[in-house]
Amino acid sequence: MERHPDLAAAIGAAAEALIGVLDAAASRHHVSVSPTQLRVLALIRSRPETNVNRLAELLKVVPSSASRLCDRLEATGLLRRMADPRDRREVRLRLTATAEQLLQDIAERRHRAVQSVLDRMPARTQHELLLALLAFGQAATAPAGEPQADPTARTA
Repeated sequence: MERHPDLAAAIGAAAEALIGVLDAAASRHHVSVSPTQLRVLALIRSRPETNVNRLAELLKVVPSSASRLCDRLEATGLLRRMADPRDRREVRLRLTATAEQLLQDIAERRHRAVQSVLDRMPARTQHELLLALLAFGQAATAPAGEPQADPTARTA
C-alpha cells in the first residue's frame, strides 16, 4: 500500500488538536498548576524513587532548576521531600494526597474530553483509529529498521 504524502502532516495536526483538547480539559481545574508542574507531578507519580537529581535528568534541566520547581510545588502543598528510609542522605520526592487527587481529576476530565470528540466520529472510524494508534505505538517503540507485524491481521 502506498503512503499518503501528507500523512506525517495529518498526524502532526491531529496531535496538535489532541493537545488542545487535553490542555483545555486540564486548564478547567481550580488549582493553578503549569503544564511543566503537571509533567513533574506525573513523572514523580510514575517513578516513586525519584529524587531531585533524577528529576533534573528526566526534565533535561540542571538540578537547581528542578529544585526550584520542587520548591514551588512544595509551597502549594502538592509535593513533599522525604528522607529515604534506606539512606537518610537521599531525599525522595513524594506527591501529597492533594496532588494525587489533582492528577486523578485531570485524567478523568481529559478522558471525558477525548471521549466527547470520539463520540462525534462514526464507530467504524473509531475502530480504524484504534488500530492505527496501536500500530503507531508499536512502531514508535520498536528498534529502528525492525519489520513490524500488521496489527490488523487476524490469527486463527
